[in-house]
Amino acid sequence: MAASNSGISTADRELVYTRIFDAPRALVFEAWTDPKHVAQWWGPTGFTTAIQEMDVRPGGVWRLVMRGPDGVDYRNRIVFLEVVKPSRLVYKHDPEPGSEPVTFQTTVTFAEENGKTKLTMHQLFPSAALRDHVVEKYHAVEGANQTLGRLAAHLLQMTAAWPDLVLTRILDAPREVVFKAWTDAERLKHWWGPKNFTNPVCEIDPRPGGAIRIHMRAPDGTVYPMTGVFREIAAPERLVFTSAALDKQGNPFFEILNTVTFSEHAGKTKLTLRASVSWATAEAAPHLAGMEQGWGQSLDRLIAFTSSAATP
Repeated sequence: MAASNSGISTADRELVYTRIFDAPRALVFEAWTDPKHVAQWWGPTGFTTAIQEMDVRPGGVWRLVMRGPDGVDYRNRIVFLEVVKPSRLVYKHDPEPGSEPVTFQTTVTFAEENGKTKLTMHQLFPSAALRDHVVEKYHAVEGANQTLGRLAAHLLQMTAAWPDLVLTRILDAPREVVFKAWTDAERLKHWWGPKNFTNPVCEIDPRPGGAIRIHMRAPDGTVYPMTGVFREIAAPERLVFTSAALDKQGNPFFEILNTVTFSEHAGKTKLTLRASVSWATAEAAPHLAGMEQGWGQSLDRLIAFTSSAATP
């Protein structure tokens, strides 16, 4: 039973919804706070939503119009009270003049659960009568559950937007040498990244669960940090690892699952790379658009490195 700071129960004026989404919380948080995404899923089944403004910061205003299947418009004005990316949002529904004066406060929390997100939406009304009013007149419970269902469907679209990349190369080197070029940091730093990039930081722990940390420096001096984790290591046949580019705050734009296989090919090595986008934010698009070119140039550099007489 919920209670206020005064110790008095508020359960009779609350609505609480919980749902597990098969997506990381950074992505779920973005879908909830980026108007481009919100407009795609907000509202019950059959509704459309137009975002007029959405200023996601404490004191910022969010104004939207929901249109029902019957053509009736429902205007909403919301004021953000707390914004803690990517874990918590608190906002108050503050009605527009002329709309029904229904005021309530919503708290949304986003919690990591084994790569998924547990979302809890808590709505607190001024009175039990007002809560019952929105439940009975506007079918608030059914509407909220339908809205969260639409969010789940939209998250699937967000994570499925990028097709797998598959590249194959024949390297004139034994697969033990090629495999070591992927799993020894001193070798990896010589070829990792697009043409003319360097790697001033190249730290890897080649074991299942081991971390990857690489800073790629472009010819213009810009540094692109990335992290990852090894999932599988079967020397010298197979590597599976994740990779993610980071923004200036250290938050990932996306996560890619990379599977690399090494097979014997008439004394040479046939290498096959499959890169699968697990999830991606809107800001990831420029990075992912260049994924094929970037990996292609990296593999060309790997070929040159492993075929060099100086390769240790």
